[in-house]
Amino acid sequence: MAVVRGVQEQLQFPTYDALSVKPQQQLRDVEPSSTLKFFVNVQGKTKLETNMQSASLLPHYNTFEARAMRVVISDLPPEFPDDPTASGEHFDVVDDCGRFFTLDDKGDVTTIPTRTGAITARVELSVGRLAELFHEATESEDGTAELDPSDKEEVTLFQLHTPGKDKVPHPKAQEIADKNGSVKLSLEDIEGLIAKLGKSAPPIEQLNPNNGSGTIIGKLIYNTVTSFIVGEKTMISMPTWFFPAGAGPYSQTGIFTTHGEPSPLATFRFAEPVYIDRQQNFRVEIEIPDSDTLKEIQKLYGPFKLWVVLDGYLTRDVQ
Repeated sequence: MAVVRGVQEQLQFPTYDALSVKPQQQLRDVEPSSTLKFFVNVQGKTKLETNMQSASLLPHYNTFEARAMRVVISDLPPEFPDDPTASGEHFDVVDDCGRFFTLDDKGDVTTIPTRTGAITARVELSVGRLAELFHEATESEDGTAELDPSDKEEVTLFQLHTPGKDKVPHPKAQEIADKNGSVKLSLEDIEGLIAKLGKSAPPIEQLNPNNGSGTIIGKLIYNTVTSFIVGEKTMISMPTWFFPAGAGPYSQTGIFTTHGEPSPLATFRFAEPVYIDRQQNFRVEIEIPDSDTLKEIQKLYGPFKLWVVLDGYLTRDVQ
């Protein structure tokens, strides 16, 4: 539609930009610094992520009155990759009665009451598998999770007291599985394997979500500072909890965390509008000041999106 020069119109036009972490990626893969910047890099993003046409600039010669600002954080289940993996040795292999397994002098599988001379397991587990086992152990009555001893991808069995024949053949491992044998991993064992992943280890909030002790949303809003900058002048700078989302799912039952009531009125509004003039640069920055918290937040796995929304009035030539 043609632009009518000299005649302007004003319309409500929320401007938004998002930081997006894809499934099986971590936040540190997308933004390694301690400052998350919005409205700065808008190339290659979908309409779900931004409605900006140019980085840090309004389209054409429009002006904008920012009257409210909100920070919206997605709360989606994480997806973990198959790599990297963590390995550990000397885990117990027991049956339903707590008996251990060994190979006798004939090489047959038999059970023994004590750990001495018993078959042990070496495990190699991916990030996603460790997350599953962590959940299984926290939900179980005895705080343990089980692995199939015949699973070639995850488990290798060893008979340490047999000279030159340490590794248990797979048919024997299958026989142990048929006798209700399993590799027992305690919650402490699983946490130790997760720690071996280093930077690739997921944060505890994603391993055990909705447990009432806080979530990714809480970790972000209480440990970050959000600043709105027009030109090179900081218009406001406050902890992120000052800018409720005013959007998103909400429940009054069960255990949940939400960043504000999902109502457009339940968000921060400027006492006076902040004007963004023609071709004037602007941006929003979310800074993570504490280095230890930064390391934990950068471990965050996707899918994850963090939006900043500037709500207000856009003035433009009539179209």
